[in-house]
Amino acid sequence: MTIANRLRDFIDGKGIPYDTVAHHRTATSRQSAIAAHVPGSIMAKSVLVHHELGYALAVVPSTHRIELNKLQDVMDRRLGLASEDEVVSLFDDCDIGAVPPIGAAYDVPVILDESLGDAADIYFEGGDHKTLVHVSGKDFRNLTTGARQARFSHPAF
Repeated sequence: MTIANRLRDFIDGKGIPYDTVAHHRTATSRQSAIAAHVPGSIMAKSVLVHHELGYALAVVPSTHRIELNKLQDVMDRRLGLASEDEVVSLFDDCDIGAVPPIGAAYDVPVILDESLGDAADIYFEGGDHKTLVHVSGKDFRNLTTGARQARFSHPAF
């Protein structure tokens, strides 16, 4: 069970307790939640988007899909999904598709979907496809201090 170095250093630097949950290799956050026996509604999924001024990490529950038009309206920017090359360049110690939602560890601004709400616990990818990080909801909100919050997703099923 390992998590990305920059993520671990950032969380440790904040003095926030966490634990990790190992699971078999998965391809999506939703599959990771299922494999780790975690409710998808408290599994934070990260999607890197780009705009004319840079990047942002849009964070939604793994059970939700981003409504790009709504996110563009909220951010007042024309957005596109980042390419794999862009993801690799910003999150160089993470596997593609396993980007953690803690953008501050990577100098990437975060926008949180309101549907993550005031969950008591949050799980998220730790940088690979086999490890989840678990923190309290309060600590997750501390790790994402300064993140903008808005409604820009809908349930995927």
